[in-house]
Amino acid sequence: MNLKKIATVLAGNTVYALAVSLFILPNGLITGGTTGLALVAHAKLGIPIALFIGVFNIIMFAAGAFVLGKAFALTTLISTFYYPFILGVFEKLSGNMVITQDRMLATVFSGLLIGAGIGMVIRAGASTGGMDIPPLILNKKWNLSISQTMSVFDCLILLSQMIFSSMEQILYGILLVLLYTMVLDKVLMTGRNQMQVKVISNKYDQISQEIQRRMDRGTTLLASEGGHLRESSFAVLTVISGRQLPKLNELVLEIDPNAFIIINQVTEVRGRGFTLHKEYK
Repeated sequence: MNLKKIATVLAGNTVYALAVSLFILPNGLITGGTTGLALVAHAKLGIPIALFIGVFNIIMFAAGAFVLGKAFALTTLISTFYYPFILGVFEKLSGNMVITQDRMLATVFSGLLIGAGIGMVIRAGASTGGMDIPPLILNKKWNLSISQTMSVFDCLILLSQMIFSSMEQILYGILLVLLYTMVLDKVLMTGRNQMQVKVISNKYDQISQEIQRRMDRGTTLLASEGGHLRESSFAVLTVISGRQLPKLNELVLEIDPNAFIIINQVTEVRGRGFTLHKEYK
């Protein structure tokens, strides 16, 4: 794990801890994840939140290391010990400070921060430990969605907090979970969305060469046949970023004003030029 990833993991956990210490605890909000379980333990048994999170994270860390391997263990080791530590520090520093007494405002900002924090950590190839680990295990074993599985666990944890929470707190908790799940999805997909473009034109060869030369993007020629005249030809397939789309449209229409262009948004692209370095021959 390089220094950039380590810094991202530390930053993500810091953002997560800030959300809990500045918005969730002062406003009596409930949430899912390890923090939600810690709130239950604190309410019923009087166990300090940071202490419970530390012990629970170590247990989950051991389970994750056993199932997901040593590489996972190394990347998650930082979160396992850093998050409860920084949360304890923020709790002491914040004291009785309350940024807002508006529960809706606190729910929105904590949801934004938690989603961003968890997303940063997962994008770095690690996890925040604790209840983030079971979804990762299920994703590896049965390819289940991390964010959706996390939502299910979080809702179950929220229900367990009904024993000491009002219905209003439960509703705010559900809203919080939904919000940070959506933000998590956005953070995980940021920079990965690409545009798939198919160009149907008699000047396919020139268009293909110009895309490669002027846009530095790879192309693929797909055999095609017109449905009306039954003429054999080729369609040009390429994948570009959303920012490159106007330039591609201009390039294609410059060569063939009558070209037929099909544009689709794809959620992720893997391979040479995207997740692998380009090779020029």
